[in-house]
Amino acid sequence: MSVVHKAAQVGFSTQAGTYTQGRPDYPDELSHWLRHTLNIDEQSSVVDLGAGTGKFTRLLVPLTDHLKAVEPVEPMRQEFAKGLPHTPIVGGTAEALPLADRSTDVLLCAQAFHWFANEQALAEIHRVLKPGGRLGLVWNVRDESVDWVAEITRIITPYEGDTPRFHTGQWRRPFNGLYFAQPELTCFSYSHSGSPETVIMNRFLSVSFIAALPDAEKAEVTRQLRELIQTHPALRGHETVDFPYQTQAYLCRRLD
Repeated sequence: MSVVHKAAQVGFSTQAGTYTQGRPDYPDELSHWLRHTLNIDEQSSVVDLGAGTGKFTRLLVPLTDHLKAVEPVEPMRQEFAKGLPHTPIVGGTAEALPLADRSTDVLLCAQAFHWFANEQALAEIHRVLKPGGRLGLVWNVRDESVDWVAEITRIITPYEGDTPRFHTGQWRRPFNGLYFAQPELTCFSYSHSGSPETVIMNRFLSVSFIAALPDAEKAEVTRQLRELIQTHPALRGHETVDFPYQTQAYLCRRLD
């Protein structure tokens, strides 16, 4: 399981630039959760695992003087270094972390844990966390109660294949009481505001399994998304769109 899934390796390599533009940010309340639920302060040693281009890492920079990032995909690390030149980032996978035993107070995975949700990864994360350490898992989840959001899901789902996804719930399986307590959930509402090109086109063309598609299939997804933007009453003619999300943040306590 230490090999990066093909959809992540290919998709994130080809779309590293648009990933930064299209992915939503995070609600302001999440900083409070990081400080007061994960107990991050300026002395905490913190690791952002699966950091990608640094979208989530930016939230951590003001909180601690001891921050580093781990990301397996080289083009993503290159984008990260452009935006966060003073934050160290290293290559590595969840199953083989380039970190010392019991060296970390808090390890975070934002939009990433479903890629490596297996017992080997949890064992490795447990190894690098100090006793009393915390694992934080964060996802921005689309609000599919909104009809046009549900339509986007209908467009992209046929191409999902065996790509690991948050919505399946399979990420919970390795929490078997051996390394971590059961995840404790906090939810926040959030809207990603921007042009349809940014919050819909860039966002969903940067989805791993869409970005990895052959050109013809990618063109068909592009066509369907543009048709939705041009025809749906809530989107047609709008320069700015509010894309609704629920941010789900999970605290997982290390078992000593």
